[in-house]
Amino acid sequence: MRSRQLDNITSGKARLAAVLILGSCLLIRPSYAQNKNKVVIVAGKPMTSTDSATVRQLFFSGLREKAIENNTLAFEYFDRVVQIDPQNDASLYELAIIKKAKNNYPDAQEFLEKAVTVNPDNEWYWAALADCYEKNNSFDKLENVFNELIRINPDKIDYYYDKANALYYLNKYDDALQVYKKIEELTGPTDDLLANRQKIYLKQNKVDLAAQQLEQMIAADPSQIKYYLFLSQLYSSNNQPDKALKTLLAGEKIKSNSGLVHLALADIYRDKKDIEHSYNELTLAFAIPDLDIEQKIKIIGGYLPRLTDPNVKASALELSRILTVAHPTDARGYAIYGDMLLQNEKPKDAKLMYQKSVALNSQVYDVQEQLVRLDLGENDIAGAIKDGESSLSLFPNQAWMNYLVGVAWMQKKDYKKAVDYLKNASSLELQDKDLLSQCFSALGDCYHDLKDIKSSDEAYDKALTYNADNAFTLNNFAYYLSLRGEQLDKAAKMSKRSTELQPGNASFEDTYAWILFRQKDYAGAKTWIEKALTDDKEKSATKLEHYGDILFYLGKADDAVENWKKAKDKGDASPVLERKINEKKYIE
Repeated sequence: MRSRQLDNITSGKARLAAVLILGSCLLIRPSYAQNKNKVVIVAGKPMTSTDSATVRQLFFSGLREKAIENNTLAFEYFDRVVQIDPQNDASLYELAIIKKAKNNYPDAQEFLEKAVTVNPDNEWYWAALADCYEKNNSFDKLENVFNELIRINPDKIDYYYDKANALYYLNKYDDALQVYKKIEELTGPTDDLLANRQKIYLKQNKVDLAAQQLEQMIAADPSQIKYYLFLSQLYSSNNQPDKALKTLLAGEKIKSNSGLVHLALADIYRDKKDIEHSYNELTLAFAIPDLDIEQKIKIIGGYLPRLTDPNVKASALELSRILTVAHPTDARGYAIYGDMLLQNEKPKDAKLMYQKSVALNSQVYDVQEQLVRLDLGENDIAGAIKDGESSLSLFPNQAWMNYLVGVAWMQKKDYKKAVDYLKNASSLELQDKDLLSQCFSALGDCYHDLKDIKSSDEAYDKALTYNADNAFTLNNFAYYLSLRGEQLDKAAKMSKRSTELQPGNASFEDTYAWILFRQKDYAGAKTWIEKALTDDKEKSATKLEHYGDILFYLGKADDAVENWKKAKDKGDASPVLERKINEKKYIE
């Protein structure tokens, strides 16, 4: 059913109500109305001049209270009017409107049935009653209501459509078609009529009739592509794909640059398992600027769950590229293309697309976050700071962006600035435990480099409260404790856990070996440092030096010196290492 907004009554209706009240003075007016199920009788009673004055005062008091939305008191005033004058249709209507505002449609219906009995020529009453019947699912009563509305206002086409809809819900399809025939006499053929007739023909399983009507529309105006689309959809939804395809190909000849036709053809070919032709039609559709970009973006979105298929991934990438060509000034196209380039492991190209997207529209935060993440991934620290701080000038309360900029400043070794951004991030986000863990872990690193050991340890501990299995936090905290020779049991436990979380991580294995060394478990330390050197293809100078330290305490001084020399050859030129080599012994 078509919705109506009938509850806001104009001052003109209030004046009409006043006239009706005045006209009721000193009359006895029994009124009758018959609908399909019952007879409504509204009995009148004698009215004195005092009654009329009281009614007038009560009615306008009700209107005043209603105007200030004091509906409870307004209802009391209108109800008292009806007690004095049961045939006061204006008050009956106002009582109904108050009940409707509280979604009490059964009571509203009762008041309105009385109102139309007293005044059967009031269009507002009938329209409000129709709404109540709809809300109360009394569809069998609607036909009569719309007959009355058409009688009162025969030029209002909506009432004819409403009547036809009511007949449709009552399964009176032929009667509804007759109403549409009357509408066509009044308005001529329209798309609304076409759609509504199609709905009925399909309910009646008269596909041929529905198709015939569309063919007539095409014959009358062959240039109207929408009728080819309607007809092809009709055939397609009724398992006649060959007819659907033939119809669309005919439409394509009329208008070869119709994006909608190419999309429909893509659907038909896909249903026929002709993937190549389907994709070709999609590329043609995507290249047409007049086809809404939103529709194209939704199509690309449909590829996302299937991107594990290389062919699907390649197709989505090419469609995204075409999108930027067809819509060169729309930031969304470049953002989507950037996403697809990332999916295809082309981060440098993706970064360029995100930059274009941001240049066209700086108000989309997610694109800016992707851009800064790519900056950091490329180790473009200056770019990350520039792009990140630009983003924060627009979105200062984005916790992740504060974190990313903090990391960038940390990479630049400006630890004080890094701390400011990281603290901002942790204060802005209270629910994302992953972000909070990373923030406090990074703060632990920064405070360590700022020589604020107490704050560093507190930050690491807090990071682990949000994620006890943050492998990097476990490793870094354990390593710094071991360097200081503090809480070595705690350090060993954390370090061992990090190697379990990331087996084969040479840095984590080296940390664990070093802690075991500090605990004087030299055999255990040797096992883990050898694992670290096996997993470290570069054989870093630090690991080689640690290997030498461990071997020395295992009584293998010559082997220790050999590894210290290898560490020196790798670039470790510290004075302590030089002394180890020269003095052939371990030195703290």
